[in-house]
Parts: sequence; structure tokens; C-alpha cells
Amino acid sequence: MPLARGIAAVMVDLDGTLLDTVPDLAAAAERMLAALGLPVRTQEEVRSFIGKGIPNLVQRCLQASAGAARAQALQAEALALYQDFYFEESGRRSTVYPGVLEGLAQFRALRLRCACVTNKAARYTLPLLAHMGLAPWFELVVSGDTLARKKPDPMQLAHVCAEFGLAPAHVLLIGDSANDALAGRAAGCPVMCVSYGYNEGADVHDLDCDAIVGSLSDAANILQRIRS
Repeated sequence: MPLARGIAAVMVDLDGTLLDTVPDLAAAAERMLAALGLPVRTQEEVRSFIGKGIPNLVQRCLQASAGAARAQALQAEALALYQDFYFEESGRRSTVYPGVLEGLAQFRALRLRCACVTNKAARYTLPLLAHMGLAPWFELVVSGDTLARKKPDPMQLAHVCAEFGLAPAHVLLIGDSANDALAGRAAGCPVMCVSYGYNEGADVHDLDCDAIVGSLSDAANILQRIRS
């Protein structure tokens, strides 16, 4: 899908796009596995496990440390532990990626409406955005538990388009993973992917997207050129 001149809003993913949250996610995983008497995973392993939400991250950690059969038995207990630990760790070590603040400021200067769309639950998303100073940039935040389904399902994106009163072709999604690309395509939205995210260990160049950018500022520069 070619990027249209009529882009009027931008939806931005959180983990791996706005923020590098791996250190906090890994710290919570380490505490969870230690509490269960299981071998801890490295930060790079946890990075490759990120995608499709915290329950999936917990399951992948358990499978790596305890095997598939035991992981299933421990899932409920492990998830409860992880949720508590991550609530304590979230924001302690996370960092804003280079070009994010500049890009958000450029979007505003271009009079683009902005939404954050993430698979992370609201109990983590909203405090994290506030703590990292990003909340004021977003008119709308759609978390993983805001609606019945989340990325790669297009429901969250369709919701943003409806709330903004815009056709999907005029609402750009910027993310870092297959979840984002698949959701964007299913919703009929143009998609840009950042080159630095997680994508569950896969190569971002294999994703079905309209452009790969090095930063949100680069994305804003492309939109500025399209409008010129």
C-alpha cells in the first residue's frame, strides 16, 4: 500500500517502538523464575520471547527453563508472579529510543493525531507512559485489555480509526513486529516498521510493511516529504 498524502493520524506501538522495555521485562522474568526455583534466562533470550503479550512471554520463559509439560502446569502461578513483579519493575530501566521525542514533536507540528496501541495491559501501559514522559503526546491509548482482541487482530486499529473518524488508509501504524504488520494490513492501514525493535528475533526486513525507518523522526520526515 503506497503511503498516501492524506495521512491524518499516527498509531504507535509501545514496546520496541517507543521504549526499550527489555531490561524491566527481563528483571521481572528473572524474579519469577527464581521464585519458582527455575533457571533464569538471559536478557537477550527474553528479548526474543517478547511478542503477543505477557502471558506468551511467561509461557516462553517457562518452556525454556522447565520444558513444555511442566510449563503448562506452572503457567497460572508463574503469570500471577510475573504480573506482580513486572508492576514493580516497569519503568525502572526502560529507555526512550533515539528520535522518539523528536518524532512525536514533528507529528504534532504536522497536526497529526496520535494514538498509542499496545498489547501491554493498561495497568502497566498508562503508568509507564506517564513515568517516561510520553503520555502528553497521545490523544488516545489502546492497551491490550482495552478491547476483546489485540494485535495481530485489527480490532484495536479499527477502534482508533473509528474514534478519530478517519478511514484506515489515512491512519498510519508504526511498529516493530509481525503483530503490527499483520494488524495494519488486516485493518487496511499503511504500516511503517522501525529497524531497532524486537519482532520475536526475526528480521524486520521480512515484514510486509510500506517502509522501514530508523526512528520516529525519520518517519515524520517521510510524511513531511509526502505532504510537500
